[in-house]
Amino acid sequence: MVGNVTPPDALNWSVDNCTISRAMAILGEKWTIVVLREVFSGIRRFDDMRVRTGIPRQVLTNRLAALVEHGVLRRQPYQEPGARVRHEYRLTEKGFDLYPVLIAVAEWGNRYLADPEGPPIEYAHRDCDAEVRVEMHCAQGHTITDKRAVAPRPGPGTRRR
Repeated sequence: MVGNVTPPDALNWSVDNCTISRAMAILGEKWTIVVLREVFSGIRRFDDMRVRTGIPRQVLTNRLAALVEHGVLRRQPYQEPGARVRHEYRLTEKGFDLYPVLIAVAEWGNRYLADPEGPPIEYAHRDCDAEVRVEMHCAQGHTITDKRAVAPRPGPGTRRR
């Protein structure tokens, strides 16, 4: 303790097996999230993604390959008449589990970065057409509206430093 300031307990935890770091190793590059945005929007073919996003060909190739390698996307063959077999990129269950992450990023961007006329995209519930939002709930079912009411704590995989 220095000058009556207690250091955060988190300094005692190792971050060597941090799942946030592991997730960001897969998702933490701008173009990866853009690719996922496209696939969630129904854009599944390489050329459509490239033209729509402006992602350089090699970058798109690398991002798609990494998402397939990590089991977020799967390749599905298709063939246009008279053309060679090509592949579409489809979400796996692991990929679909990223939807709340994408929506949370979109909500944050819509709140702080949208043009004055409003956000360019909204997400809607197919059954009722209401806007979809991400909310935090604890395991007891309480809705958490005050983000300061959430605190990290050691989990079962925590290792001491």
